[in-house]
Amino acid sequence: MRPAPLPPPATLPSSWLSRLRQRRLPAALLTTVAALMAVLVAGLAHPAPAAAHDATSTAYVEVEGAGARAEATLDLEYDLLMKSAWLYAEAYEAKDRAEQLHQLDTHAEAVTEYVTGRFAVTRDGTSCTPRRVGDADVRTRGTRPFAVLTLAYDCAGGADGTYTVSSALFPDAESFVHSTETIVHYDIDGQRGSQVLSAAEPALETGGHHESHQIVEFFLLGTEHLLFGLDHILFLLSLLIGARGLRDIVLTATAFTAAHSVTFLLATTGVVNVPGSVVEPVIAASIAVVALAGVVLRDREGSGRWRLLAVFLFGLVHGLGFAGALGIDESWSWELLLSLLSFNAGIEAVQLGIIAAVFPLLALLRRTPAHRWALPAMTAPIVIVSLYWVWDRVAVAA
Repeated sequence: MRPAPLPPPATLPSSWLSRLRQRRLPAALLTTVAALMAVLVAGLAHPAPAAAHDATSTAYVEVEGAGARAEATLDLEYDLLMKSAWLYAEAYEAKDRAEQLHQLDTHAEAVTEYVTGRFAVTRDGTSCTPRRVGDADVRTRGTRPFAVLTLAYDCAGGADGTYTVSSALFPDAESFVHSTETIVHYDIDGQRGSQVLSAAEPALETGGHHESHQIVEFFLLGTEHLLFGLDHILFLLSLLIGARGLRDIVLTATAFTAAHSVTFLLATTGVVNVPGSVVEPVIAASIAVVALAGVVLRDREGSGRWRLLAVFLFGLVHGLGFAGALGIDESWSWELLLSLLSFNAGIEAVQLGIIAAVFPLLALLRRTPAHRWALPAMTAPIVIVSLYWVWDRVAVAA
């Protein structure tokens, strides 16, 4: 006679288990949602990236030379330059271009003294003698006014020699900004190249081959631009929130990459020129449009094609923004192409890293009922911040 089977272990009612699963959200996902919302809301506490100093700055320099003579054209943020030259508020607070030119002319001696004391050219170890050439000019990069100064350098020695360019412009010790970088493009005695100067590496030497160094520097510059460019990150997060699956995010990321790469190359080589006063507000508006579409139209039939088209069109505008950040204004060369491709590769690397980190968490979130409130809750701060930036950037441009 067989023994009676053991009774099944006590189990909870299936309906109760179902409710438990529906209410339970992994702590990691809750933490992720909270962290993302905190980052987004923080955007309201800071000025729009295109409107004011984000605690750092970039100087742009083009150096040309042959024999014992060289000439450098420097683009420096107007208000930061006037502050660093220890001028009065009426100088660095000037908003009108005519008034800015007047202030630069009035304080030409103090401005020249500051720049020549922080930016130097030497030849074979001997300092070249600088002198101002013409009057300073003012032009806009993005939505910020930049003072444009030209310096000529007379260097000792014969026809041959190695030049060294060094920059200590806007150092941390001045406390106005930090981590200033100087992007230098040079064409001296047939040697062409680009290099990013910083406090850790403040000088470049012409001659020889610096391709590997140039690749690394511009790659890192691209990663920094995307990592610290909150507007581009919010656009990418909007794409991730609205994606319906892995195939969707692959298509949208590819469309965005292709679009911004095209306009980035066209703008930096001078084929396309769109004012930053137009580009920056459109970038901010693109964030709000994509964020709202990702929530409102996500599950509607045919929305994927329209979303893909919108991402591509907005990607074209973001490429113009990337080009403005790099600040290249020179004719086509293989050295230029190397810098552009390296910079763009840095952008793509960070973009892929963000997708790899965030998309799996969002995919898990969508498998829980909590996504019905979590995704809109994450989208709301994005829309608020981006609309605030639209208003702020339009106000600055006006």
